[in-house]
Amino acid sequence: MSFNIGLSGLYAANKSLDVTGNNIANVATTGFKSSRVEFADQYAQSIRGTSGQTNVGSGVTTAAVSQQFTQGSLTTGTANSLDLAINGNGFFMLSNNGEKLYTRAGAFHTDKEGFVVNSSGQNLQGYNVDGNGNVVVGALSNLKVDSSNLEPKTTTSITNKANFNSSEAIPTVATFSPTDTKSYNVKYSTPIYDTQGNAHTLDQYFVKTGTNSWSMYSLVDGRNISDPGTDPVDVAADKVDLSFDSSGALIVKTPTTGTGAAPTDGANIKFDATAGTFTISGWKPATPVVSGTTTTWVDNGASSSDITLNMMTATQTASASGLISQDQDGYATGQISAMSVDATGNLFATYTNGKSKVIGQVSLTNFANVQGLAPAGGTNWRETFASGVPVSGVPESGTLGYLTGQALEDSNVDLTGELVNLIKAQSNYQANAKTISTQSTIMQTTIQMT
Repeated sequence: MSFNIGLSGLYAANKSLDVTGNNIANVATTGFKSSRVEFADQYAQSIRGTSGQTNVGSGVTTAAVSQQFTQGSLTTGTANSLDLAINGNGFFMLSNNGEKLYTRAGAFHTDKEGFVVNSSGQNLQGYNVDGNGNVVVGALSNLKVDSSNLEPKTTTSITNKANFNSSEAIPTVATFSPTDTKSYNVKYSTPIYDTQGNAHTLDQYFVKTGTNSWSMYSLVDGRNISDPGTDPVDVAADKVDLSFDSSGALIVKTPTTGTGAAPTDGANIKFDATAGTFTISGWKPATPVVSGTTTTWVDNGASSSDITLNMMTATQTASASGLISQDQDGYATGQISAMSVDATGNLFATYTNGKSKVIGQVSLTNFANVQGLAPAGGTNWRETFASGVPVSGVPESGTLGYLTGQALEDSNVDLTGELVNLIKAQSNYQANAKTISTQSTIMQTTIQMT
């Protein structure tokens, strides 16, 4: 019996060495979770199930090798925009030709078809977008990056916030000319786009005409808004008169009492007194053709939409004139220049035209008993009956953790602790070997006595 007890101790010490060695070997493995060997003593069952007071144990057995799913430290600032680290609960779900695997290793990239995969070609699961660009949260699928160009969008809305200095003098040149800076007080420009994504410039000039009154002249690419391209610029056709009340606010409705009037319409700019917005219509996109000293504007084959110009927040105060903020909804064609992932798993694509949009969302999966997961190699785990069914969702929902982009979760192995365990396992092995050696010596002595 003593030989068997010592032998079980050797087996246990050897198992401890194996587990410790495996932990040390994976100290630099991304997403690796260390294991711990758990032992239990053994006793022979007595007759009738009763236990005697003098029973001696029959050795040790390996009760379990359990993995420790504690958080690993993060390596941030990696060069790969699809490197992802989980903070808190959850696993990335992978599809290995239909088989579902789970991992904490978040080193991903796109394959030749645009699918997000790991180094083994396993597909990251998540939520893709529909035809309208909305993330469809529901059934999980292989996450895919749409690398196609972002289609251009014609400008339909402009919001400009500006101030006009109430103390400025009326220009000395009475007749407005865009080439004579003495004929206007303020100028600012807004980029606009036609249906093909060609960029144009809406220039607006403001001329003070009296107390609380200004005139706005608008040109596109230096031309009258509806100029067909061959006629001289007719700036008077696109003039609009603005009025401000005594507090410096733009008058958006015709007052019933007092002085002042609502902005008046130009030939191609109409004012909506209720909404306080202008509508620019009749713009004909064109491109310049230079021949010697003559420039002719030719239809560029694109079209435009009516543009709503919101100037409701314009003010007139005794401070510097100029544009305060600006926003317009058009843009040119764009190609993906960068990608990023936020804490909730939204995958953003940034385009060369300065725009960005969500092109998918990474999911996370958790289990009631993560200790019940079965190791599958490659820093992956499989679902088992003991783990419970997988519960998937977007990061930061329920008990799921959140993501850090351009980061990886390091192994959670404590190297110092493992080296101490190595010494302990070696000592245990030596001590159990000594019990076998001692038992052998005793047996030899007994044999010699006979």
